Amino acid sequence: MIKIAKIETPLGEMVAGATDEGVCLLEFTDRRMLPTEYKDLTRFLKTTYEDGENKHLKTLRKQLKEYFKGTRKEFSVSLVTPGTELQQTVWKELQNIQFGTTRSYQEQATALGKGDSVRAVANANGMNRISIVIPCHRVIGSDGRLTGYGGGLRRKKWLLDHERKYSGKPVDLSLF
Repeated sequence: MIKIAKIETPLGEMVAGATDEGVCLLEFTDRRMLPTEYKDLTRFLKTTYEDGENKHLKTLRKQLKEYFKGTRKEFSVSLVTPGTELQQTVWKELQNIQFGTTRSYQEQATALGKGDSVRAVANANGMNRISIVIPCHRVIGSDGRLTGYGGGLRRKKWLLDHERKYSGKPVDLSLF
């Protein structure tokens, strides 16, 4: 069973989901893809979902609160990430992008040894169901512009500004 709970954040309400094994969903409630994500998760995990709470959701709440305060730079909550082999590889690599830094979609593809498959890597990046914790917001266009974030570019900019503020790295205003 996937337990579903709402979490208030400085960027708006999010919905989180977790099985007994770990967090499988963290999305903004206004994301257009959310119904599809629910459907995919129940199919991949062969289960249903209901409102509730479990230890992973409690840990997620605590870690998100710390992240938004600027005191947490890495998440340690257990994750469940069903998907294709490529998706799982991309999502794992996203977690290697350090807090307060960015990487282009081309750099992401190259890091995976798939430099010729930027679109496929970008598509897998966009299928990430665990926003912020799996930091897809840290991937930007090759020209340094903000592109492609399911939560909206306003939120992507906020997250990048937030991370730069607490990373001690200078903010590159040319990105915005």
